[in-house]
Amino acid sequence: MTKALKQKSLELVCPAGTPAALRAAVEAGADTVYLGFRDETNARNFPGLNFNRRELSEGVDHAHANGVKVLVAINTFPKAGNPGPWQEAVRDAEACGADAVILADIGLLAYAAENHPKLRRHLSVQASASNEDAIRFYAEEFGVKRVVLPRVLTIEEIAALNATIPVETEVFVFGGLCVMAEGRCSLSSYVTGQSPNMNGVCSPASHVRYEERDGQLISKLGEFTINAFDENEAAGYPTLCKGRFSVDGSISYLFEDPTSLNAISMLDALMAAGVTALKIEGRQRGRAYVSKVVGSFRQAIDAAIEGEVLPDIDMSDLTEGASDTMGAYQKSWR
Repeated sequence: MTKALKQKSLELVCPAGTPAALRAAVEAGADTVYLGFRDETNARNFPGLNFNRRELSEGVDHAHANGVKVLVAINTFPKAGNPGPWQEAVRDAEACGADAVILADIGLLAYAAENHPKLRRHLSVQASASNEDAIRFYAEEFGVKRVVLPRVLTIEEIAALNATIPVETEVFVFGGLCVMAEGRCSLSSYVTGQSPNMNGVCSPASHVRYEERDGQLISKLGEFTINAFDENEAAGYPTLCKGRFSVDGSISYLFEDPTSLNAISMLDALMAAGVTALKIEGRQRGRAYVSKVVGSFRQAIDAAIEGEVLPDIDMSDLTEGASDTMGAYQKSWR
């Protein structure tokens, strides 16, 4: 049995990299907050971010007191022979009162389904499940109730999925745009030795360097030069997939341009496509970012649900490279 194609509401799922960001998301109108423990079990394992067990438990209490749900991302892949920290994270998420866990690893999904059957399970984007067969497998084998879709599908493709799959879908609508095969990208580990899939870090700050050279700002990741910015250019963070490369004598962005996803103008289409939840990316961002983005999407979602004209909201000051895109939602290269 599949869910109805037309949704009558949209759940706003918001990032919280710190307790302060969690409170900001709640105050700005989040329906749901997602966060992670302060270790390698989540894919945003950066210094100064995330929650210890006490902070997470207190965060859940604060969110629940304000009618907001909490999802715990345990979305990296356990190391062979050492599943303990990941299994402990599942146990502790349930003990802290989390409303669901966001998992990617098949073994961890099996563990959670068998040992914590009452704990709701969502499938992370790190699992890269983007077709009916894959999604049905996770739903039938592990009782997954929601899948976070990779950022490579058009609105039409999402609608077609929602007409056939037995679970909710959650899609990204704002923030960093990763169009690599999520959960399978090895670019960062090739350069730094640290993997976003295993260690929870993509382009870790410990490997980032900036240098002044011949009037340009040079950004480096490890020993690799990622970009060179002129004085009047906004300098981006050195992520390998968003670097400029010399190919056949021409220097250009090869994999991705440094830009952010912004689908705020497409809420009506996403609602009509049967999407259940809208996800804002940015657990590594501060509470000012959380407050503005969450508040803006709260205003827009409320308008969409009431059938009103969507407000014209400018968030270019929060996007990468001061530019944005609707990404694959309006795929034009086919």
